[in-house]
Amino acid sequence: MPKAQKARAIGFNHVAIVVDDIEAALAFYGRLFAFTLRSKSKSQAFIDLGDQFLALQQGKTQPDDGRHFGLVVDDKEMARKALAAAGVKTEPGPFLDFLDPWGNRVEIIGYDNIQFTKAPNVLRGMGLTQLAKNKQALKELAEKGMAPG
Repeated sequence: MPKAQKARAIGFNHVAIVVDDIEAALAFYGRLFAFTLRSKSKSQAFIDLGDQFLALQQGKTQPDDGRHFGLVVDDKEMARKALAAAGVKTEPGPFLDFLDPWGNRVEIIGYDNIQFTKAPNVLRGMGLTQLAKNKQALKELAEKGMAPG
């Protein structure tokens, strides 16, 4: 049987943490750090960390309380195939999420679709010289003055 191809994990897009109160959490972190608020609703807020972000999510009562991390891969479709080949069920919804055996939620994000950017020398050292960003990711980076040049 041929060895299954796998996507390569290359970084974190974001980390999500659970808080009791979004406004109180923003006030707390605002007292500690200068940051730009990416977006906010009644139940979540996103704090920009350059080309990555911290997600604050108000605690939930259902078993999936929102805690997860976004893992950046070089090839999202290859990751989808590897999950299927391993018999790992993906979660319903618009994202490629799955639960590990311990209940941790992992969101798979393709490098092409996110702001997170590795320096060319780092990509070269990882053997990933062919990675590129899609138009939306480039637009978001350009709006922040971080477009690759």
